[in-house]
Amino acid sequence: MLPHKSDGTKKPQFTDGKTSFGMSVFNLSNAIMGSGILGLSYAMSNTGVVLFIILLTCIACLSSYSVHLLLKSAGVVGIRAYEQLGFRAFGHPGKIAAGVIITFHNIGAMSSYLFIVKYELPLVIQAFLGLSSNTGDWFLNGNYLIIIVSVCVILPLALMRQLGIQCNWLSMCIEAERLVSLLKHSLCNAANLTYPLYGFQTAYTIPILAFAFVCHPEVLPIYTELKNATKRRMQGIANVSIMGMFVMYLLTAIFGYLTFYVNTESELLHTYSKVDPLDTLILCVRVAVLVAVTLTVPVVLFPIRRAILQLLFPEKPFHWARHITIALCLLFVVNVLVIIVPNIRDIFGIIGATTAPSLIFILPGLFYLRIVPTEQEPMKSRPKITAACFTAMGFIFMSMSLTFIIIDWTTGEKRAGGGH
Repeated sequence: MLPHKSDGTKKPQFTDGKTSFGMSVFNLSNAIMGSGILGLSYAMSNTGVVLFIILLTCIACLSSYSVHLLLKSAGVVGIRAYEQLGFRAFGHPGKIAAGVIITFHNIGAMSSYLFIVKYELPLVIQAFLGLSSNTGDWFLNGNYLIIIVSVCVILPLALMRQLGIQCNWLSMCIEAERLVSLLKHSLCNAANLTYPLYGFQTAYTIPILAFAFVCHPEVLPIYTELKNATKRRMQGIANVSIMGMFVMYLLTAIFGYLTFYVNTESELLHTYSKVDPLDTLILCVRVAVLVAVTLTVPVVLFPIRRAILQLLFPEKPFHWARHITIALCLLFVVNVLVIIVPNIRDIFGIIGATTAPSLIFILPGLFYLRIVPTEQEPMKSRPKITAACFTAMGFIFMSMSLTFIIIDWTTGEKRAGGGH
């Protein structure tokens, strides 16, 4: 109750984190990187190189500013959980809204991973059998294969009480291998440059980019585990991670675009099946990607189940029936979604136009406006006005993206969607 008197000791931290700066950068980079990287070449084919670089730079900078808002809000109230910030800002409705948005975003991520299995596993089996084309057999049907993989591989992992596997190093190695393969093929086609085709397909560009940069629910947990945690130190981690992913995304998009130009499909690896379905290097990349995304699905499922349990059964102890039922329901919903939705581009577009702007723009801005006291920063101060404009930008971006995507669906504009 007495005022704290400085005695030269170190300022108390929320937790005694053990994670170093470098490992925190690695963990956040892995949280940023996901299936969205496969759609970046398609986005560049819709906008051209110059406009794509401008948009990619803008999204990266805005993501970094969003992390700043989250860290500032968390520092004011001493909370390092996304849903708890929602509770502090808006009470139970805020906590529920944050949990629901994160859940839907992760379901979209799970769907995109299973879409990759649906696209790539038939091509891998086809290559191992030495077939130059799909014969139509059931074991080359992507819909059957995702059900088999879900039941035989993903479900047993999802039913574990604690998941001990981690795919971080594997994912990074896969991206390096993918860049090598893209570079190899793009250098052979660099003289065949064509201009991009603009249209309503371009409306998918910003949602794809936003989807590729979402990492904000993981920022606060990584902050909690950081050794010698300070806001400035965590902001530096976020900046380094975002810059690293910016470079990787840019290289992937450019090399993929220089290979296929306007013929690039919404799932980049699937486009290579039109060149040489038996290419050894591409086959190795496909196998590595399949292993990574298959093992990542249960990793993503665990936080979804935890969020659902916190929303529906906040005071209940662990029970195997609930644990198993939620896993089965989630896998069923995601499998149905992947079978029904014809294109991974639609997943990138819808998730990137709804949950991504909510997690990057809207919620961090609203949290900042509500949590940071007016005594510290008045509503007419420059930081509060900037945060309000940032939030409004999120709503505008969401409305415009959804409008153009719906128009694209209704007009039936067609171009190399890929993966059917």
